[in-house]
Amino acid sequence: MVKKQPIILFICIGAALFSASCAITDFFQKDETVEQEPAHVVEFIETECEDLFCPAPEAAEIIPEDLDAPTMIVGSFEYSNEFYPEGYAEEHAVGMFDMTGFILRDTEWVIPATSQVLGYCELDEDSNSAEFQLLLPAQPNGTLNDVDQDGEEETGVQVYALEYAPNWTGGPFYAGDDEFWGWPGYLASITTDSENQDEVIGGKLIIWAPDAMQSFPSGFGDDGLLFTSDDPVMDVPVGYSLIDLDQEPFEIIREKTLEIVLIEPDDAAIKDFSDLSYTDAFDQMFEIIQKEYAFNGIEGKQPIWDTLYDEIQPKIEKAENTSDPYGFYLAMREFAFAFKDGHVSLDGGDWEGQWVGQNIYGAYGLAIRELDDGRVIIVYVQEDSPAEEAGIQVGAELISFKGKPIADVIAETEPYGPQSTDFGLRYEQTVFALRVPMDTFAEFEFINPGKTTPQTEELQAIIEFESLYATYLGGEYDEYVLPIEYDILEDDWVGYIKINSNSDDLNMGYRIYEKALKDFEEAEVNGIIIDMRLDFGGTPYNLAGYLTDQEIPMGQLEYYNENTGQFEPEGDPTIYTAMTRTYDFPKMVLLVDQFCFSACELDAYALSQVDGMVVIGEFPTAGVEAETARGKFDLPEGISFGVPTGRFTLEDGSILLEGQGVQPDIDLDVTFESVLSDEDVVLEAALDEVFR
Repeated sequence: MVKKQPIILFICIGAALFSASCAITDFFQKDETVEQEPAHVVEFIETECEDLFCPAPEAAEIIPEDLDAPTMIVGSFEYSNEFYPEGYAEEHAVGMFDMTGFILRDTEWVIPATSQVLGYCELDEDSNSAEFQLLLPAQPNGTLNDVDQDGEEETGVQVYALEYAPNWTGGPFYAGDDEFWGWPGYLASITTDSENQDEVIGGKLIIWAPDAMQSFPSGFGDDGLLFTSDDPVMDVPVGYSLIDLDQEPFEIIREKTLEIVLIEPDDAAIKDFSDLSYTDAFDQMFEIIQKEYAFNGIEGKQPIWDTLYDEIQPKIEKAENTSDPYGFYLAMREFAFAFKDGHVSLDGGDWEGQWVGQNIYGAYGLAIRELDDGRVIIVYVQEDSPAEEAGIQVGAELISFKGKPIADVIAETEPYGPQSTDFGLRYEQTVFALRVPMDTFAEFEFINPGKTTPQTEELQAIIEFESLYATYLGGEYDEYVLPIEYDILEDDWVGYIKINSNSDDLNMGYRIYEKALKDFEEAEVNGIIIDMRLDFGGTPYNLAGYLTDQEIPMGQLEYYNENTGQFEPEGDPTIYTAMTRTYDFPKMVLLVDQFCFSACELDAYALSQVDGMVVIGEFPTAGVEAETARGKFDLPEGISFGVPTGRFTLEDGSILLEGQGVQPDIDLDVTFESVLSDEDVVLEAALDEVFR
């Protein structure tokens, strides 16, 4: 911040003037009683500094300080939906961003980095809130726009909105690989109408006028739109002003320190029905979901709403009438399983813990995998478990459980949560097929390795989770890792990148990923392998942009529009473009499986479109692709529910990825050898492909 003072500062640059300036300094240091410059000093300044635009003392004009001029913005924000602020970055910031894109209604207008002003932001995840402060520059560097609609050409004003704005791909500003188009809409000083092309409908703008001859709209006009020909106008003072769009007419606020509260949009905020009765909460949620569920109108995805309501609502009402919170949870669980959609989520809090305790706490100390040929093989036996004591061995074929063929048992098993694909459902059913209430007795019919005759043993379930973790979500994994890791496999001199998360500090993830590619290029590796087999989603990175100079169409995001009653595009189609720096390798392989969900799948899809990329896996990606942030609900008894509300469609109208996933080019069989191998058979296949 520049503090104005009645002091004239002369800076004379150049080696020839250095000794003269030193002489001036020495003069004042030697005689502090001198009250005015000697004649030879004044003459020197007038003659020698003329070419350097140093004004003579008598020509300098001291401009009085504007006591009302804003110099700082302070503020805060609160958020209910933790998906955005807590999953994207560790370096939090607010920014003041040029609104020229909105004034021109040009969503591709790029905000110059030189116009961006950043402020310190301290996020408190415990209270879902933040406080910030931003110092206003003495001379802002935004775009001047003539917005008074009077038909005469004038200098205009700079117009800004404030937004929570951590950067993802590198430095602190939106620039290079992370340019910003359009105008702010999330945790911003303005509110926008997502169902009407994100038109600004309220909030606060910061403007800067270069002189006192400029005007600004004082209202939205008859059309309800800002910066259009019917806007009434008002004069604005020189310098900064805060414009309150929620007043009529708009209010001009001039204070040294401006206070702004950033706004979480209604459609991004969690819908809080937790203080309502069970029936009122369910009815209000149902009314929204039956209109806004992302896959309404898609065959095989949309529930039969009237039938579903008639099935679930009486159970909700019964739970309310009997004051039965667990019954309320069970009814909501049944509601969740009416969707064939892995994005449909239910968090039952303590009541979910009760269901887990009653239904899946018990197990026998063994885990199974189903092979492509239909056999079910025991792949894990826990030490000192009922299974081990009964003589069951790793590699045994399980024939039946509780007197039923194991294939039928799997088909009848309820998974832990809804699934979008048949292969995803079957895998999860296999994982939970042997989970039972505690102390349950069951007969196991199996054939141990090297034997030909089945044997039957009765086992009693104990409380254990080791066998669950052996296969659930692909097996045990370390959650305390970097979002992206990499290495050079020295035996083969192949670059290996493992994508662990799309929701853990994206800025760090981008930096690690690009550093990996730089190192691989410098090392002249034989090829690279990108492993996306265990990534539960978040926000896509655009990893493909570092490996191609071609554009990759990613579909059009659509939401339900209350005004038209239809699903309609929101914003422009998504297109992944090349990053500032791209890399080239002789061979590229992408590893996928059914545990690459949502945003991971978008990155996997884009990578699969890169020329020369070969996709390898035993399964496609999960086929769980939609936008979920707008479909979250808090319900009574600490229960929350979520559904996707945005869908991605391709140019031909088909749905992107949901229910399908990214398909492998090389689809590996799930065999007896592969499920029991101590080696990573998918990675080995990738290495074979690099050297093929």
